[in-house]
Amino acid sequence: MEVSYTEARARLAHLLDRATEDREVVRIRRRGREPVALLAAEELEGLLETAHLLRSPKSARRLLAALRRAVKGTGRARSVSSLRRDVGLRKR
Repeated sequence: MEVSYTEARARLAHLLDRATEDREVVRIRRRGREPVALLAAEELEGLLETAHLLRSPKSARRLLAALRRAVKGTGRARSVSSLRRDVGLRKR
């Protein structure tokens, strides 16, 4: 979705709802300036976390391999307790 700065000012509450409830990114055009994007904070946090995880080539390979397995349906379901055991975490 893309709106002008003037429209964004007039409909801010509605645009905030679109960003948070519908997870829609709202691009705001500004005359003579670079556009900005409005998105839900959780969406931004997810994007930043993904970028961080993909920064390491080893981590990126592991994550992409896991994604391929999930898409193909060839992965196996694991319980949280078995995953905790495998990585050495105790229950809280």
